[in-house]
Amino acid sequence: MRILVTGGAGFIGSHFVRSMLDGRYPGHEDTRITVLDKLTYAGRRDNLPEAHLKLTFVHGDVCDRQLLADLLPGHDGVVHFAAESHVDRAGDDAEPFVWANVMGTHRLLEQCRTSGVQRVVHVSTDEVYGSIEHGSWTEQFPVEPNNIYSASKAASDCLARAHWRLHGLDLSITRCSNNYGPRQHPEKIIPGFVTRLLQGRDLPLHGDGSAIREWLHVDDHCRAVSLVFDKGRAGEIYNIGGGTELTNRELTGLLLELAGAGWDCVRNVPDRPAQDPRYSLDHRKITEEIGFEPVIDFKEGLESVFTWYRENRSWWESIDV
Repeated sequence: MRILVTGGAGFIGSHFVRSMLDGRYPGHEDTRITVLDKLTYAGRRDNLPEAHLKLTFVHGDVCDRQLLADLLPGHDGVVHFAAESHVDRAGDDAEPFVWANVMGTHRLLEQCRTSGVQRVVHVSTDEVYGSIEHGSWTEQFPVEPNNIYSASKAASDCLARAHWRLHGLDLSITRCSNNYGPRQHPEKIIPGFVTRLLQGRDLPLHGDGSAIREWLHVDDHCRAVSLVFDKGRAGEIYNIGGGTELTNRELTGLLLELAGAGWDCVRNVPDRPAQDPRYSLDHRKITEEIGFEPVIDFKEGLESVFTWYRENRSWWESIDV
């Protein structure tokens, strides 16, 4: 089998690729992978093995129609991770998000259809649902995005569903909660706070820190994506939740504890415009249909992430955030 992984040099995509190459997903021990990545600020070639017999790396843009037309024939499936993903950057400049997330998805799916690709997983986010005060979102909830990033992802989800409905593309959509793990760009809260603590810098906590997020280790997320690729039904959406909900203030406290630091290094900064107060996914569907459950305990996972950044300073010290 040959699989094209878009955005495969990014945080989540590269973890998926490395795990598959390491034989961690049953049935894919002999799968060959092509990674397509533009290598923007969040995608790094060194996130992937330098050389591997089952890996081909292509430096290119998912919006490049001709490149896709040349590249896709001969691939059995596609896992589509490629996306611009940072809420703050989207608020400052929306166009790259609309272009990459909407047009990139459209062009990719069009070429999947014409190239005869047999299976597609479109990777999305819980942010498309907006915010939920009580309970948890099932896959039947409507999308009500509240920022440019989530709006562009919601649009790409709609395009993905339309390609299934109109053209019969064997496609499933996944929506995951907040990810954390090694090799995540320090613009995100966990690696950002960890690297700041390791440098002895202050932590900028948005607002009063009351926003609630649900956390999922990247290893659990990628394992779920591999299961959806193999067992997911065409036209279906699968929520991938981690089950650990924390306010940003609670998360900050855990990181301070790991660093042996006190609250005196935390400074409150203005909250994000249109900050979503709470995210929470109901992931019973993927459990009942496919057999996925997250297995990495959050506190143990967080400690391992803290250790990784402490022991791999060369990976992040040159990044300007």
